Amino acid sequence: MRLERHDTDILILGTGGAGLFAALHAQQTAPDAKITIAVKGLIGKCGCTRMVQGGYNVALGGGDTVERHFMDTIKGGKWLPNQDMAWRLCEQAVVRIRELENEVGCFFDRNADGSLHQKAFAGQTADRTVHKGDLTGIEIISRLMEQVLARPLEKLQEHRAIGLVPTADGSALAGVLMIDMRRGVFRLVRAKAVLMATGGGPTMYKYHTPSGDKTMDGLAMALRAGLPLRDMEMVQFHPTGLLAGDHTRMTGTVLEEGLRGAGGHLLNGAGHRFMFDYDRRGDRATRDVVSRGIYAEMQKSNISPNGGVYISMSHLGPEHVAQKFPGMVKRCADCGFDLAAGKVEVVPTAHYFMGGVEVDVDTRTAMEGLYVAGEDAGGAHGSNRLGGNGVANSTVYGGVAGDVIGREVARLSLRDPDEAVLEAEIARAMHPLSRKPGHVQTLRNALQEAMWEDVGVMRTQAGMARGLARIAEIRAELMQTGVDAANLAFNLTWHDWLNMASLCDVSEVIAKAGLARENSRGAHFREDFPEEGALEASYFTRVQGAQVTRAPVQFTIVTPGETILPEGEPETLVAAP
Repeated sequence: MRLERHDTDILILGTGGAGLFAALHAQQTAPDAKITIAVKGLIGKCGCTRMVQGGYNVALGGGDTVERHFMDTIKGGKWLPNQDMAWRLCEQAVVRIRELENEVGCFFDRNADGSLHQKAFAGQTADRTVHKGDLTGIEIISRLMEQVLARPLEKLQEHRAIGLVPTADGSALAGVLMIDMRRGVFRLVRAKAVLMATGGGPTMYKYHTPSGDKTMDGLAMALRAGLPLRDMEMVQFHPTGLLAGDHTRMTGTVLEEGLRGAGGHLLNGAGHRFMFDYDRRGDRATRDVVSRGIYAEMQKSNISPNGGVYISMSHLGPEHVAQKFPGMVKRCADCGFDLAAGKVEVVPTAHYFMGGVEVDVDTRTAMEGLYVAGEDAGGAHGSNRLGGNGVANSTVYGGVAGDVIGREVARLSLRDPDEAVLEAEIARAMHPLSRKPGHVQTLRNALQEAMWEDVGVMRTQAGMARGLARIAEIRAELMQTGVDAANLAFNLTWHDWLNMASLCDVSEVIAKAGLARENSRGAHFREDFPEEGALEASYFTRVQGAQVTRAPVQFTIVTPGETILPEGEPETLVAAP
């Protein structure tokens, strides 16, 4: 197959909130640099940011402060976050929300006095979530897309990144190997600086919220490149994924946190409001707690017809619900449910990945020339992300990455790639082209069942060991499964195979990191180790190559038992009902 070679100054992988914000900031900081953005799909039409419903966490006063937002983030993450990253997230969100409005052109919902409306989200001590109805992500990504398309940036759409190619000595990144999906040819893009912002997407689970093309390719590439990854066991399950049956891809799509924040009730199959049986905060507990509560009801067979539980909003008034949550009311209606006046079946659904590449607070990695932002980066959320902190994280750190790369690209130079690594990555991608065609989707279904059953909401040593064995069997079968190589242009079965390879790589690491954490923190709950362990001895897991180790959390700002709230300020503000 043909290999094309291409050079640029700054290469940005991904066009979600992190990638697009980085492109805008990099151009402002380094206006003379050649900036290239590459995306697996189409700019503004793929990725997870556009799927955000709930909103954007930012402390804008009214009793709320950056310190309070920070403490909620640390406590929600069970004291595992990188505190410097969490602080920067909370502090810069205030700057970024103004930038989104005044420079990018986003228009969010407002109160009668013209101030930004902020709604209640679970696990937070103030109403701080800015939003555009229940379609916040579409507003943000649409306006960012307009800004980026209007600028003289090189755009490589439908270009799939498949390998990070270092220099011969391994000290720096030389470039990224891609497949031009439209033509079915390989392309090596050398760059002085690369931002990896490909997003997460834990679609290796039976129930998941991201679109099927999100397959954690970035983290799979980072693993093969030998970069250290942290918190890889921390998969966030959103408690309220739509459960419409196995016949529709709508199953698993998220019904946002604002429903519970607005006063929605979770009911089991018998109509009992069960969450107060598990947590004093009831339906407004954090996502990890609510997901486990729902899963426990499922294990007890206290279930709805499709095997989950219900969310009910009708007691708030059907007209009010329809006005406040029009997007979700329509989505539920498309699946035969009446969110405004009836009950909707829901199930915990794999939603977000807290783990990722280890970075510093300026998005730098251990490999010179490689920066990581957004869901590909670990550290900011620890073991559990607060609803509303995801899109804030992407835009804050996308902007940070763009600024840092723009400043540093002048001292960097183009580097020669390790040709042996390049050849190995090409051979890896071509592997299925020489095998007898098979059924890749069947293998993906098997992986999703294995991860849901053995490495899901509730975990045990025996279950995760069984999951690892099942993953190994699926991977072995995948390596014997081929695709039709007659035409590689838009050969989607080939890309399905590559998707599965990435999912197998990351699934294995999730299970191994889960075995290494012998306590229960946030999204990771082990039935055989249910205690959270001593907070002052908190550690995070680190995966590098085939090794899983532990590293102590550095309490750089606040230690367990302390708070940075001013003396006399209450720990809890009463959120609006």
